[in-house]
Amino acid sequence: MVDETGRLRTADGGELAWRRVAGQGPTVVWMGGFRSDMAGTKAEALAQWAAATGRAYVRFDYFGHGESSGDFAVGTITRWRADALAILDELAPGPVVPVGSSMGGWIACLVAMVRPEQMAGLVLVAPAPDFTEKLMGPEIDADARRALDETGVWMRPSDYGDPYPITRNLLEDGDRWSILPGPVPVVAPVRILQGGADPDVPWRHALELAQAINSADVVFQLIKDGDHRLSRPQDLTRLIAAVEELVQPPA
Repeated sequence: MVDETGRLRTADGGELAWRRVAGQGPTVVWMGGFRSDMAGTKAEALAQWAAATGRAYVRFDYFGHGESSGDFAVGTITRWRADALAILDELAPGPVVPVGSSMGGWIACLVAMVRPEQMAGLVLVAPAPDFTEKLMGPEIDADARRALDETGVWMRPSDYGDPYPITRNLLEDGDRWSILPGPVPVVAPVRILQGGADPDVPWRHALELAQAINSADVVFQLIKDGDHRLSRPQDLTRLIAAVEELVQPPA
């Protein structure tokens, strides 16, 4: 499989790295998670599926992520939302099925709210809307608050590697894009895959999103033993099945 690759220049002179598989639409657009990149297991699995089935597929790295330019520590939800919209405009102007993982689930919803006519459906994997406030906020203890007040940066511990920077600007910016408790004005069909053993996004948080979305065509699939990444072979099979359901034309 050979992807077409490129870099999209943004208004401020930055560059977003992207990869694309040509094929039949609607275009499946991968929207990754916080601190993840487009080379992850789920994104790669979808690329292989698209190549094998002749489906159009686009994936990209947000500002400060993966192969794109920029400093992750100064990124915000505002910026990453704008990145996703720029990719849609330049690389997938027709109908799309965003596939949003973790933070990407929040970004996908924000994009769908301003481009409803473009949405053929959304697939959300362990979606983390409002994570800056509702998931990270409770972790901010006195020491973290002091660091944010004094330096503007909290080094948040991670189960996946070294501590990483969370800025006061990110937290404050995230508040302006809050979509819960809803209603969330997304009217396209939505499929949500959520692990019941996810330590990062509690399944009740994802279920709250499912209940808040306006669309009547929302399916919430709880994978009881699934973790946050949902990257096991059986999880990838479920992901591809959800995408195929939404890209297939109605009978």
